[in-house]
Amino acid sequence: MENVKRAMRRMLALAFVFTLLFPAGGVLLGVGLGLGVPAMWGIGIACLGCGFYGCPIAWVGYGSVHGLGRVVSAVVEEHLYTVREIASQLGMPEKEIRNRLDTCFKKRYLPGYKREGDGVTLNENTALAEEELTCVCAACGARYSYRRGTRPACPYCGTPMEKK
Repeated sequence: MENVKRAMRRMLALAFVFTLLFPAGGVLLGVGLGLGVPAMWGIGIACLGCGFYGCPIAWVGYGSVHGLGRVVSAVVEEHLYTVREIASQLGMPEKEIRNRLDTCFKKRYLPGYKREGDGVTLNENTALAEEELTCVCAACGARYSYRRGTRPACPYCGTPMEKK
């Protein structure tokens, strides 16, 4: 849930910045024209362009992330685990819920869950344990342990383990 909330905050901040760039650009352009400062004109025109084009794009982006957040909330907080349940709760078509769930999994907004058919289940798989092996140093005779997949060396004398 934290990932989608972080994305929503980021998109909301971006939308506000682009929204404020539009009027700020108009002010800078007007003041620059009034004072006869060409550098201020350029900054004003750049802010106007970024605000004009960026504002609607950023707000649409925020709306799409907010919609994904609603699906994540239905799964995590409301414990709705089938596409049919989520669709009826949100009042949306099942096809749209399937698409949003796929997007949520691609963007890793639902960690700890996995998709199974038309449902979402808790991922109860555990990480594979790392195997720990022991050996005896050929140089000093000390016993030490190491993890499989590493290059073991004696922690006491530094002699690398001989491969057999």
